[in-house]
Amino acid sequence: MKDPFDKAEIKIAVIGGGTGSFTMLSGLRNQTSQLAAIVSMADDGGSTGVLRDELGTLPPGDVRQCLVALSESPKVRDLFNYRFDEGTLRGHSFGNILLTALEKVTGDFSEAVETASEILRVRGTVIPATLDNVRLQMAWEDTSVVLRGERVIDAEYFQHDPRRARLSLTPAAAVNPAAIAAIEQADVVVIAPGDLYTSLGPLLVIDGVGEALRRTNATVMYVANLVTKHGQTDGFTVSDHASEIERFAGGEVLDYVLYNDEVPPVEMLRRYEEENAYMTQIDEAVLASRHYTAIGASLLGDIARSHTSETFPAVRSLIRHDADRAARLVVEVYGESEQ
Repeated sequence: MKDPFDKAEIKIAVIGGGTGSFTMLSGLRNQTSQLAAIVSMADDGGSTGVLRDELGTLPPGDVRQCLVALSESPKVRDLFNYRFDEGTLRGHSFGNILLTALEKVTGDFSEAVETASEILRVRGTVIPATLDNVRLQMAWEDTSVVLRGERVIDAEYFQHDPRRARLSLTPAAAVNPAAIAAIEQADVVVIAPGDLYTSLGPLLVIDGVGEALRRTNATVMYVANLVTKHGQTDGFTVSDHASEIERFAGGEVLDYVLYNDEVPPVEMLRRYEEENAYMTQIDEAVLASRHYTAIGASLLGDIARSHTSETFPAVRSLIRHDADRAARLVVEVYGESEQ
């Protein structure tokens, strides 16, 4: 039996996008040298949205965050994260612009990511979930309501139950074969915390992803969201989030759900409650009845600080998982599951 704590052995694929994947990758890079980040490609908000609209390129933002998380070059990492605070480039990060320029020069987004990986000295690989130029769509079959675009969906307060909505990508996306290979070859697949309907869902509904998750021999874990999102996941429990993950994937794909059971400081709670966001409730009785194993632990990190140059409208979560604690829990749970 292989040692699950052997850094040269554990292969971990992280599924997600945005800050959730960034956090998990930042911690997991200290646990293993074999990481694959499978990244959502439906983002059309903020700097990414402007570049997509004006230049017709694929969205660089979530890819950039994953590249930075896995970089072993601190100075270049800081350069990629640098955000212009004046002039016509105000609000854009250097990394987004560079990825966009590389795509224009090479004509291939995958090659652009590979080149950026070399520049950043990335540990592991960053894999776009699809290489098609897609937009997210959310529709309720029993109504005429159709929301189009991640930016629109992210800003909407849903008038109808999102659990009855159908997520899809238009045009229909072809999955990146490298993403399927990463899922199939992994020892552990981690579905990172993130917005259910604009970050995780758009990746999981791509044809082939759910099937790969059901087929893989990997241990599949979901690191549950810390807080709800006003107008979208109000009142959602840990099991509600997990149920939506599996609905998107088309079946029972989860082996473990890891959730935070630490109570945050009152100041942090108050800041969230001002935006009608609340800590995700732990429904222990329901979790105990599910087919997966639910494990609670102290996973809270520090409050994040927003960047003064963030001029493009975007919704940012201030609360984060502790990257190292979450990563250690993933490895420990995997080790115990292999014994």
